Amino acid sequence: MRVLGVDPGLTRCGVGVVEGVAGRPLTMLGVGVVRTPADAELGHRLVAIEHGIEQWLDEHRPEFVTVERVFSQHNVRTVMGTAQASAVAMLCAARRGIPVALHTPSEVKAAVTGSGRADKAQVGAMVTRLLRLDAPPKPADAADALALAICHIWRAPAQNRLQQAMALHASKGRTT
Repeated sequence: MRVLGVDPGLTRCGVGVVEGVAGRPLTMLGVGVVRTPADAELGHRLVAIEHGIEQWLDEHRPEFVTVERVFSQHNVRTVMGTAQASAVAMLCAARRGIPVALHTPSEVKAAVTGSGRADKAQVGAMVTRLLRLDAPPKPADAADALALAICHIWRAPAQNRLQQAMALHASKGRTT
C-alpha cells in the first residue's frame, strides 16, 4: 500500500509518502513541505498548495491519501487556514479518484508512539526509527505527514474489517 500523508497548513503543508503493509517494515518514498508566503493572498496560497499536492500525486501515484483531521483550536484564524489547506488536499485526491482518510492528531500519535499525548519530538523520533532514517525529517510538518501515512497503513486493515462486518450485519438485518 502506498500512502501520501498530508499535514495541512497554509504556510507549511507537510507531505510524505510511505509504502508497505501492516506488520512488515515500511519504506519512505519521499518527504517534504509545500510552502507558501505568509503575505500572499489566500487564493494564491491555496493554488500553490494545490500545485504542490498535484506534483506529489503525479510523482508518487499513491493508492490512498490521508490528511490530518482539523480539530478546534483557540485560534480561529489558524483553524481556518488548516481547514482550507486540508480541503485542497482532499479535492486533489478526489479529483483523481484516490480514497481519502482522515486521522486525528491523537490517533496518529497513539499509532506511531503508543501515546496520544506524545510531543513532536517523540513523533519525529519514532518516524525516524520506523522508517530507518538517519535523522528525523525537518521541519516537524514533514515528520507529521510521514506519521499520518504510517498510521493509515497500520490502521486501514482493521478499519476495513470493521466496515465489512458492519455492512454484513446491516445486510442481514434487511433480509429478516
